Amino acid sequence: MELKEELKKALEELRKTEKRKFVQTVDLIINLQKFDVKKNSINIFASVPYKVKDNKICAFLEVENKNIKTITKNDFKKYSDKKEFKKLIKNYDFFIAESSLMPVVATTFGRLLGPAGKMPSPQLGILVNTDEKAINEVVQRVNSAIKLRTKEPSIKVAIGNENMKDEEIIENILAIYSILLKNLPREKENLKNIEIKFTMTKPQRIKIR
Repeated sequence: MELKEELKKALEELRKTEKRKFVQTVDLIINLQKFDVKKNSINIFASVPYKVKDNKICAFLEVENKNIKTITKNDFKKYSDKKEFKKLIKNYDFFIAESSLMPVVATTFGRLLGPAGKMPSPQLGILVNTDEKAINEVVQRVNSAIKLRTKEPSIKVAIGNENMKDEEIIENILAIYSILLKNLPREKENLKNIEIKFTMTKPQRIKIR
């Protein structure tokens, strides 16, 4: 597959750059064309085969759960304090919720979680069942999911880190590429190019043919 070969070459170039004192993130930037952000905005979760990171997850549940940071209905009033609310958003990457609590979660937390792109989502973060198995399953799904969201005609996501094997990074990129292609109105025609970079490097650009 041509794209796979191009990605392999790009990663080889990135690995020639100066080593840093920290583990660099691998960023994927997909630049779009002939794409109207307002008309065709994309807001989906893509599942990747290799975990990018352990997300810090917070759950809105009826009953406290020892395996996950829990906010029960009784705790909601604490977050009428804006400082507490902002701290919560900063400290957690992802929020899930018990379905019975969703209406009150939306009214209490929606105004800040919504713009931050962290509202519990029907695609991934709303639980009908809150037993241990169900919560473990959703945590696993969250940790293999990457959010693709268009605020501008490009999508930028962390796709791995430099300690991962090239094959793993490439598999993650191809999974994102494939899912995005299905969700673009004009599919490949909407893709301008792909860039991959490490945190401190210049991007390697790959044209879409």
